[in-house]
Amino acid sequence: MLNQKYKDIADYLISAEEEKREVLKVTAELKPDLTVEEAYQVQNEIINKKLEEGRKIIGPKMGLTSQAKMTQMGVDEPIYGYVFDYMLIEEGGKVPFHDLIHPKVEAEIAFLIGEDIEGPGVTGDQVLAKTESVLPALEIIDSRYENFNFTLPDVVADNASTSRVVFGTAFKSPKAFELDLVEATLSINGEVKESGTGSAVLGHPANAIAMLANMLARKGEKIRKGELILSGALTGAVMLKIGDSVSGQFGGLGEVTFTVAE
Repeated sequence: MLNQKYKDIADYLISAEEEKREVLKVTAELKPDLTVEEAYQVQNEIINKKLEEGRKIIGPKMGLTSQAKMTQMGVDEPIYGYVFDYMLIEEGGKVPFHDLIHPKVEAEIAFLIGEDIEGPGVTGDQVLAKTESVLPALEIIDSRYENFNFTLPDVVADNASTSRVVFGTAFKSPKAFELDLVEATLSINGEVKESGTGSAVLGHPANAIAMLANMLARKGEKIRKGELILSGALTGAVMLKIGDSVSGQFGGLGEVTFTVAE
C-alpha cells in the first residue's frame, strides 16, 4: 500500500515539473507524516520513472551543504538528488524561462569522478585522490512547490529541487587548487548579486562528496566512475527572470555563463 503511495506522490511531482506548475507541498495534504526516509523512496520512484523514459543520470547533486542551511532545516547532514541529461544547458547557452516554474541560480563546484568511491568512512582526501577533474557550474534550482515552501521531506521527495545545470568547459586537476579557498561571484546583468568561497560547502567541497558516498553506502550504493557531481552551493540562490544574463566567476577555475530566454 505504501509503495503505491510513493508512486502516486512521484507522479504528482513529475506532473508538476512537466506541466511547469507549482503545487502544494506533499506534507500539506498528500502525506502529512512523510519522513525523510520515505521521501527518498519517493525520489527513487521519480528516478526510476525517468530512467524508464530513456533519460540518463549525469550524476548526483548535493543540497543543504552550508551549516546555516542545515541549522535552518534542523538537520545534521545534507540531502542529495540526481541530475539527468535533459537538464543540461551548454555553457553560454539559453535557458527557456517558460520551461520552468520559479527558477533560482547558484554557483557550485562540480567533481568528475575518476574511480568508484564506496563508503562508509570516506574522507575528503580520499575523494580528491579519486577525482579526475573539477570544474565550475551554475545550478538552476526550481522547486515544484508553491513559493519554494517546503519541509525537509518535501524537498527530498522533489529530487532536491533539481532542474537545470550549466557546466563550465575547463576541466582542472583538483590537485592544482585549494578548493576551500576558491572564490565565486554570481552576477546578473553585470551586477554581482552573491559571492562565497569553497569553504561554505562543509568546510571543503570534497567533504560534501565524501558525505554523499557515506550516505549512499547505507543503501548499498556507491559513487561511480564517470559521474559528474555537484558538490553544493558556494553562494546564495538568486531568482531569475526573462532577459537575465548570468555569469559565475570561480577564481582560477574559470567562468560559466548563460542567458534566460522567453
